[in-house]
Amino acid sequence: QSQFVESGGGLVQPGGSVRLSCAASGFTLAYHSLGWFRQAPGKEREGVSCISSNAGHMTYAPSAQGRFTMSRDGADIFHLQMNSLKPEDTAVYYCASTSRAYVCDKDNMENWGKGLTVTVSS
Repeated sequence: QSQFVESGGGLVQPGGSVRLSCAASGFTLAYHSLGWFRQAPGKEREGVSCISSNAGHMTYAPSAQGRFTMSRDGADIFHLQMNSLKPEDTAVYYCASTSRAYVCDKDNMENWGKGLTVTVSS
């Protein structure tokens, strides 16, 4: 069965850090664009970061720029390191991939993780 195995998240204090990981199981992420998305309560799902299948070009949402770092660990695992967390970063974070496009658009991603909850609160 093809799925993502996710780890990380939890409760973290403002200014703290957390690392999210996503591993493909039953399929390979070679030639996939990889993305992290998040959905806060009452809000739409939004893109956080993306590693494009086009030469590994990386993009970040303005809210993530300078604080979050996405990385790839071999072919089938990727991570999101989140530093200097703020209460507004509280959300369910989803990893996703697509072999169909160079960009990470939530409407075009083929594979989705189940989501990891990150709560930033003192």
